[in-house]
Amino acid sequence: MTALTIDQFKAALPPKVKKSVNQELIDRINRTLSDPELHEAYRDNLLSYTRVMAEGKFRVSQYIDAVKYVSHKLLGCTNLDAYSKTFPEKMMRFTVMGTSDKDISSYVSAYNKSKLVNLIMEQTLVPSWILNQDLYQKALNVQADLMISARSEKVRSDAANSLLTHLKQPETQKVEMDVNVKQDSSIQALRDATMELAARQRMAIQAGAQDAQDVAHSSILIEGESEVKDE
Repeated sequence: MTALTIDQFKAALPPKVKKSVNQELIDRINRTLSDPELHEAYRDNLLSYTRVMAEGKFRVSQYIDAVKYVSHKLLGCTNLDAYSKTFPEKMMRFTVMGTSDKDISSYVSAYNKSKLVNLIMEQTLVPSWILNQDLYQKALNVQADLMISARSEKVRSDAANSLLTHLKQPETQKVEMDVNVKQDSSIQALRDATMELAARQRMAIQAGAQDAQDVAHSSILIEGESEVKDE
């Protein structure tokens, strides 16, 4: 069996948690991978569901435990069996402490309902339309048969409409972008103020009331704003 390396595991993880991976964690994973019953499923699941680490503040060690638990569940184990195989040390401690079956069941139930476990379980679910693809085709066959052989014209019409609805070609969606630049009132106000200022300055220079240096240090005042003069 091929051991999992740090680089392989880091490559599958979101950037924010890569730095928390160390050799101790990898050794822990590889000890679990040494179990022939769990090797293939656990390795595949461990590398496949790392995206859930971006959906919450989970430690990598918690992710490893949750994947192991879910892997046992997917192999047909009950919640209690999966928990026992994932946390054998905890189960041994419960036994030594004389923890009641009712309390153990509560701990197992709480873990089974935890956010991380359920995020991983969601990743394992196959969409119903894939699972029931054979039923979908059978339903289409029934509708086609009714369209051709039903005695009632309404039944034939309904069957035909159903087939047209479910078998129609997907519509091409066009994405249209409005690239027109709309000018607001402030731009127009700035343009008007600039033109007015230029006219006044030209008249002032012609009359000798201003020179070029005064014009260079003048400012534009737009209605509704405070005038700011250059120092």
